Amino acid sequence: MFLTVVQAYSIARGLENWGASDGVSAVIQPGLFFQFTTVITLLGGTLFLMWLGEQITSRGIGNGISLIIMAGIVAALPGALTQMFELGRQGAISGFTIIAILVGVLAVIAGIVFMERAQRRVLIQYPKRQVGNRMSQGDSSHLPLKLNTAGVIPPIFASSILLMPLTIAQFAGSSGPEWLGSAISMLGHGQPLYMALYGAGIIFFCFLYTGIVFDPVETADNLKRYGGFIPGIRPGQKTAEYLEYVLDRITLIGALYLAAICLVPEWIIASLGVGFLFGGTSLLIVVNVTMDTVAQIQGHLLAHQYEGLLKRSRLRGGPAGEEVADEHHSARTAGRREGHAGAAPGRGARHGAAVDR
Repeated sequence: MFLTVVQAYSIARGLENWGASDGVSAVIQPGLFFQFTTVITLLGGTLFLMWLGEQITSRGIGNGISLIIMAGIVAALPGALTQMFELGRQGAISGFTIIAILVGVLAVIAGIVFMERAQRRVLIQYPKRQVGNRMSQGDSSHLPLKLNTAGVIPPIFASSILLMPLTIAQFAGSSGPEWLGSAISMLGHGQPLYMALYGAGIIFFCFLYTGIVFDPVETADNLKRYGGFIPGIRPGQKTAEYLEYVLDRITLIGALYLAAICLVPEWIIASLGVGFLFGGTSLLIVVNVTMDTVAQIQGHLLAHQYEGLLKRSRLRGGPAGEEVADEHHSARTAGRREGHAGAAPGRGARHGAAVDR
């Protein structure tokens, strides 16, 4: 909420200072009342969207906030396509460039799907165990380590930090110092300094978020507790060091992949002078949310099929079916007793009839 209030106030000040150098203003009546109403409106809208996202998550399928963000991106795609084709009709960009952009978008989507599905599987073995008089066979499994554990968090954090100078400039307006204007121009989209800081921020937050989410020491302790071990690696501290060694290298590959996905569109926008929504964080969010939603839908379908199999096994007279039959018999007996006792004559009979049905 604090960040929302700060950003809403900066937006209000920016609107008041917009066009002030030319003697005009985007706000008819600037002042404290306009700033207050702007902050309240944006804060209320943000809280409503957060509440709506939580409702979607608890009652629907998928992450509600991510679905709302994806819906906003997808809703803007037709306008971006129309703008691109209009620029092609006007001759600002050639037809070959439009075809190359569309082919590049498809290639980026395929690359995102491939990299998001990629994982490093660490082999885990479990020794033989004796349970009572029975010897259980040893088993082997694997520990999947995703190539991109951080997801879309690093680009969002890096871009948010790079927007701070612009927020400060909106506070200052046209009366800000000269160095602030120079810094803003150097941190503009497509500028070398902006792209360098953006890429470095993505790589930094990839390692930071991965270190927060995945703890090699805790994972090694859990494996040791349940008797699992990595072939050729001693359980305990050596396993934690090996997992950290593997995780650092695959995280570096994932960070470079995220940086490439986010910086290539910036370079295209700067070179062509055309702004569009294909690539970068937008495509990452759309593809990731779509894949997660499809996976959750498949999980719900499998659970539904499993429940159907359980119901059919109960009807066939399995152990679960016998338990259900015993419960129904007890309910019918209780219903008849209530009816004979006269405390609730119609209630017991109706309950027994409902159970019989």
